[in-house]
Amino acid sequence: MIPLTALWLPILLSAVAVFIASNILWMALPFWHRGDYATLPNEKAALDAVRDAKSGQYMIPRINYGKLTPEQREEAMKGPMGLLVLRNPASQFSFPAALVSYLIYTLVISILVAYIAAATLRPGTPYLEVFRIVGTAGILAYSFGSVADSIWYGKPWSITVKNIIDGVIYGLLTAVIFGWFWPR
Repeated sequence: MIPLTALWLPILLSAVAVFIASNILWMALPFWHRGDYATLPNEKAALDAVRDAKSGQYMIPRINYGKLTPEQREEAMKGPMGLLVLRNPASQFSFPAALVSYLIYTLVISILVAYIAAATLRPGTPYLEVFRIVGTAGILAYSFGSVADSIWYGKPWSITVKNIIDGVIYGLLTAVIFGWFWPR
């Protein structure tokens, strides 16, 4: 097994590369993610309705399906239904703090991917084998988190597919960097 300390450079470089790629995909390419969020028909009324709610995650409607009569269940299934993630008050959001948190997130994923690679590969492993193992672990780590949101909460599949594509890019970037800097 390779000690993780021997992989500090690819860990750090891959975390930074994913951070940069993510910022490019989300902020510099307006055609990619900008249209992922729609505006509610009566946004002001919706904002007024949640103005006094504390930050958190809410189900709309919040009901116990096990206690509903068949008629109530049928009515509830007609919708609308939703999942609302609320940050309130909005002034507590700090973009720099969010960026630092995201960089830490990419660093943690790079460390975990490095652990998998270090536990399964030896020094001197050929580039393509390192690429295959690290790429697979990286793609798994970055790509499939939002699939459950589409299954359970109705997140549009088109957005989930874009998130998976983003994750594949991040996983492949991680694989390239680990392949280049793998210990000989």
